[in-house]
Amino acid sequence: MDDAGTATRVALLSFLVALGPLTTDMYLPALPTLGDALNAGVDQLQLTLSVFLAGFACSQLFYGPLSDRFGRRPVMIAGLLIFAAATLGCIHARTIEELIALRFLQAVGGCAGPVLGRAIVRDLYDREQAARMLSYMGMVMGLAPALAPVLGAYLLVTLGWRSIFQALALYGVLALIVITWVVAESNRQPDPEALRLGRMLRNYGQLCRDGRYLGYTLSVSFVFAGLFAFISGSSFAIIDYYGYAPAQFGYFFAIMVVGYMGGTLLSARLGGRFSLDRLLLGGATLCAVAGVAMVLLMWWRVPHVAGLVAPVVGYAMGVGIVMPQGMAGAIGPFPRMAGVASALLGFIQMGMAAILGVLVGQFHDGTPLTMSVAIAGAGGATLLSGWLATRRPRVLAVA
Repeated sequence: MDDAGTATRVALLSFLVALGPLTTDMYLPALPTLGDALNAGVDQLQLTLSVFLAGFACSQLFYGPLSDRFGRRPVMIAGLLIFAAATLGCIHARTIEELIALRFLQAVGGCAGPVLGRAIVRDLYDREQAARMLSYMGMVMGLAPALAPVLGAYLLVTLGWRSIFQALALYGVLALIVITWVVAESNRQPDPEALRLGRMLRNYGQLCRDGRYLGYTLSVSFVFAGLFAFISGSSFAIIDYYGYAPAQFGYFFAIMVVGYMGGTLLSARLGGRFSLDRLLLGGATLCAVAGVAMVLLMWWRVPHVAGLVAPVVGYAMGVGIVMPQGMAGAIGPFPRMAGVASALLGFIQMGMAAILGVLVGQFHDGTPLTMSVAIAGAGGATLLSGWLATRRPRVLAVA
């Protein structure tokens, strides 16, 4: 990074964007415990994750146009207020149905951080600079999913599962303080027409007709869906199948996140030497190879947990390379509607992950094989989408 100001901006935006992975990952070690406490099955517990992603996905379609019209800061403040209120509700949930509903509301509020954080990056940087900025943010943000399961496991063992949501509520309050008093407004040219239905439909239609936008967006969506398949199934695989304690689960999860952070660091360092497209295809290839390796190892029923964790680390490294390139490639050409472009990308990304998470839960057979097949399929689809994105012409030139 070039200067202290950029480093500070990376840290602040990463703090806001990390709300998503924190809310997803911190309570993963508690899923088996939640099943006992709330008398819920694996499919219902998986639903608390998938519903969260569904809410995350749908809400972004509204946050994007709202932020293009009114600015990033006020919309993010409103979202964080909803998140804090819903998280307080999760603390007092008495049934799995209540928790599922509150997790949806958590997502409605919490998605403001990631979608508007990406829009702020596009407000401030051009396409290639945005890719490097998102890579650095991904590296810093990697600390969130690395530390979240460890902290969640500690809170679970010492204070119970409700303390995890208490910690998330505190984080939400701190995020409100940061966006209210520290982060400046980046949308210097609000679009007064952004909320008109006709304008919204035209903007979304324009994006959907752009072959390269869809290719980049699908590459980000598939690669994240594969990672989410691991996130949603990892606690059952490591705790139930391999027999490790919840307190140990966080350390295995952290190993995966180290792979992701390594990928983002590599992406940032190579960004000045290789094109965005070459990096995206390289990362996608790594994901596809790692996914196939995982399926083979699980099919052969390798008895050691390393047979699961090692290919996941390789996949996560590929994710760290693909995501910043794909995001910058998709959003970069649309400076006048960065909020809408970021929102549609997030909607497709989270919606696809939610669907894959539900499928992993529904077809869970007590082994990691179903999860591995989902990851391998996502890796292959990422490579295909990336190949299409880098070869299809952009059908619309956007100033």
